[in-house]
Amino acid sequence: MSLAEKYNLGLTGKMVEAFLVSKLPAIFILASLLAGVAALTLTPREEEPQIVVPVVDIMVNFPGASAREVENLVTINLERKIWEIDGIEYVYSVSKPGSAIVTARFYVGEDREDSILKTHNKVMSYVSDVPPGVTGWVIKPVEIDDVPIVTFSLYSPVYSDFELRRVADEILHRIQSIPDTGRAYVVGGRSRQVRVLLQPEKMAARGVSVLEIVSSLKGANVNLRAGNMDILNKEVAVDAGPFLRSASEVSELIVGVHAGRPVYFRDVADIVDGPAEVSSYTRLTFGPGAPVDSETKAIDLAQPGKSYQQVTIAVAKRKGTNAVQVSESLIKRVNELKSELLPSDVFTLVTRNYGRTANEKVDELVKHLGIAVISVIALLTIILGTREAMIVALAVPMTLAVTLLANLLFGYTINRVTLFALILSLGLLVDDPIVDVENIHRHFQLKKHPPLDATLLAVDEVRPPTILATFAVIASFIPLFFISGMMGPYMRPMALNVPIAMLLSLAIAFTVTPWATYHALKGEYNKESKPHSFEEGAIYRTYSKIITPFLDSPSNGRLLILGTVAALVFSVMLLVLGVVPVKMLPFDNRNELLVQVDMPEGTTLETTDKVVQDIERYLSRVNEVRDVESFVGIASPMDFNGMVRQHYLRRGSALADIRVNLLEKHEREFQSHALVLRMRSDIDEIARRWSAVIKLIEVPPGPPVFSTIVAEVYGPFGASYESLIEQARKVRKVMESTPNVVDVDDSTLAPQKQFNFLVDRVKAGLNGITVEDVARSAAIFLGGESPTIIHDDRERTPLEVNVRLPRSLRSRLQDMGPLRIKGSDGTMVPFHELGSIQEGTVDQTIYRKNLDRVVFVTAETAGKSPVNAIIDLMGSMGEAKLSPGYRINWAGEGEWKITLEVFRDLGLAFAGALILIYILLVQQTESFSVPLVIMVAIPLTLIGILPGFAFLNLVLAQKIGPYTDCIYFTATSMIGMIALAGIVVRNSIILIDFVHVRVNEGETLRQALIESGAVRFTPILLTAGAAIFGSWVITLDPVFSGLAWSFIFGIFASTVFTLVVVPTIYYMIYNKRVVQ
Repeated sequence: MSLAEKYNLGLTGKMVEAFLVSKLPAIFILASLLAGVAALTLTPREEEPQIVVPVVDIMVNFPGASAREVENLVTINLERKIWEIDGIEYVYSVSKPGSAIVTARFYVGEDREDSILKTHNKVMSYVSDVPPGVTGWVIKPVEIDDVPIVTFSLYSPVYSDFELRRVADEILHRIQSIPDTGRAYVVGGRSRQVRVLLQPEKMAARGVSVLEIVSSLKGANVNLRAGNMDILNKEVAVDAGPFLRSASEVSELIVGVHAGRPVYFRDVADIVDGPAEVSSYTRLTFGPGAPVDSETKAIDLAQPGKSYQQVTIAVAKRKGTNAVQVSESLIKRVNELKSELLPSDVFTLVTRNYGRTANEKVDELVKHLGIAVISVIALLTIILGTREAMIVALAVPMTLAVTLLANLLFGYTINRVTLFALILSLGLLVDDPIVDVENIHRHFQLKKHPPLDATLLAVDEVRPPTILATFAVIASFIPLFFISGMMGPYMRPMALNVPIAMLLSLAIAFTVTPWATYHALKGEYNKESKPHSFEEGAIYRTYSKIITPFLDSPSNGRLLILGTVAALVFSVMLLVLGVVPVKMLPFDNRNELLVQVDMPEGTTLETTDKVVQDIERYLSRVNEVRDVESFVGIASPMDFNGMVRQHYLRRGSALADIRVNLLEKHEREFQSHALVLRMRSDIDEIARRWSAVIKLIEVPPGPPVFSTIVAEVYGPFGASYESLIEQARKVRKVMESTPNVVDVDDSTLAPQKQFNFLVDRVKAGLNGITVEDVARSAAIFLGGESPTIIHDDRERTPLEVNVRLPRSLRSRLQDMGPLRIKGSDGTMVPFHELGSIQEGTVDQTIYRKNLDRVVFVTAETAGKSPVNAIIDLMGSMGEAKLSPGYRINWAGEGEWKITLEVFRDLGLAFAGALILIYILLVQQTESFSVPLVIMVAIPLTLIGILPGFAFLNLVLAQKIGPYTDCIYFTATSMIGMIALAGIVVRNSIILIDFVHVRVNEGETLRQALIESGAVRFTPILLTAGAAIFGSWVITLDPVFSGLAWSFIFGIFASTVFTLVVVPTIYYMIYNKRVVQ
């Protein structure tokens, strides 16, 4: 007869016995460790979880149309079509003179390919309805895998940006063959171009028009396969052409005949083969950190304050590939190409390496995980003993290994969220083995049964509460699967990892732990000693003194409950009164930040560059800055934040991006957010000096938003856009006057002067000239046109032939008058005879969202919770009321929206967890009231958490200039609180279950409560200590520290409530029933 049958044990008892007397546990241990090694090797690594947010831009050209006309004839109709697509969350549009951009943004998690296909099909169904004149349809999907993971800066003290660009193009061509690389492109530098610089006087003298020049270029650059000929019984191919192959061939083209002599291109224009006209500036400036940083300290040119021309090569990776491996392959290949391609005076610098940061973050967290494991083992060793600690610790590598394998199988990568989930689960997964080992050890001391029997009975004794408690913890995490929006992908690794770890921990507690405990401790059983009595122990005596006054005196019990309720109310008021600041996610400590410069529309590229140089000079004196990359007139390589904010569309002489790379975290004293606060006042002073809007943008640790604060101003149907702008200015004025609200901006354009050449149709008609002839000629003279390319087999990019006036001949309004157009009779008619110039302003760009006109007013916060800032702004806008019919949506695009959504979802997840736990408890206890007693300690964890955060702000919040760097209660803090629900319930379940066992054995309720508390005192303290020791290392991370602090403060409080408040309430409710 088996022991399980002898003692009438159930299925789990038989399973435990099967493992106790076999070699299966050893096989289980080996298999789990091998699975962990395989998972670590095969699972891709990245810094953040991948968020699938399908975004599709539809770009439409409508040359010559006003912004209002573009809106009415193109944008509105296209928006309606896009809005019909299922899965669409937002439709944005920008209507400007001559063009429109409509952006379709799908819900998070929508299939990328399906979204693109549906958008393409819907747009194509609309194309037949567009008005004449609409051209240039482009459907361009944008996704997170378009974000470059590696950027290289090519810089030189000798070569120009044009020469650097040609080298960069060649390097780009060579590295694109590296496996798993995605989109790659070059930013900055002038491309090679054959420029046809028109000479209007020479053209007029020879009777040549600009349209004839363009037509001649197109007509001369043709090469066609004419066909085949049969010659001497062989088929011979015949081509007719040829293409233009050099600038000299362009200069020898004949554009017409004048006075019986041919007119060559060289007679009417200067033909220049070289760099294109300047449209952007890109520079690399080194800061004081360059001589310190490991990557730049060996570079002689890396002297603080030194600036060099530079171009940037940006490379993304394919979806689902390992960022670490791709980045290492890219850097290795570029280093190999240095000796083949780069002149001695051209240097490279890796200015972005998300593969390295991902690997460093993973390695750092693995180190933290190791520290947490050692900390837990040390705690167990001190309290339980060395052998007992090693038995419990055996569960750690087994559980973590199989959990990593589950991540691989479910398609998750190894990232910071995955690893934090493992660190968090560390304090939980040792709970079941602790309870097993401690109870087996207790039964060995009682010496009522032989070792094998005692082991089996000890495990069976804690089997029901252990299973129930484990599923209670799992129930508290499962609702995290249902977090919506962009925060969902950040939560799901946690919702997967912790339940799997808990299930494995439970399995190990029934298989490996009893086996290991039996074989490790059975020697202790045979040692001579008298049976142990708990009543004589220090724990029993101490706990009895603590709990007895509340059990024996009802007034003391009521006083304890009232004091607990008062403490709970006080704690909640800390949150309500703003003593504990709230934010969606805290600021991360990154090695990069972005400075954006927005000058008034109409500002020249050179003026914008002067502002950027002023900022460069300041940043080059900030000790923590390694280097500064400036992109004037052109967008810098985007990050995920920039993808959502559409920074990749930033282009124009009034705009600039400055990417700042900081020293590594261990090489600087301040975190990146503290540095931003420190620099903000000086940057603001530069902005005031130049009348610029300069924004300091930090890389968010989670879902990006348009801006921290976004006010969407809407108006009544039929309201003019100008009236909408007027109301938005009221909102902007309120924001600018609100303390700690900074970087205030809006989506409107500053008035920009515009000259309109109004063609006199009668005069033009009398000369045989159409309005199209005039408009096209003016566009070529001033804006330039590239009608064809030079066919050069050695070029990596198209070598355009650009026709345009020299810059010196288009810098004054008077320059336009003498320009001439050819009439039907060959007469060259000057512009000033065909019309007049009228001064005006450029149309306002019209923004729309979800089919309504809108003006966005944006801002950031500095040293203030966005929640408090929004509440202040709402109050202020109540006083500065908008006109009737106009409204503000504060929860449209900013952090307030995601904060509301995340805390709403987390609140629902918390409620769902409580309901699941209650259902489990009702099923197990067969009572509706006992579960409520067990769960009463859950909300009481706030008594530890919120005062804990208030204390942190009192001690750790630091003043940086006029701003305070606060410690925020964040979404990760809320997750810690949800996790605590499982822990609190777990301890209460084990405590109350033991009470029921003792009462059924004949003990009084009072004595059963005291014995239960004394017997469970050690495992409860151990599980609490393991959770604290396992999570303290998370406090070192700026993002997840809130989770750790919630855990630590909450566990302190919950342990007291479990051992004191729960027994007191239970006794007050059930004492009379038991007596009766």
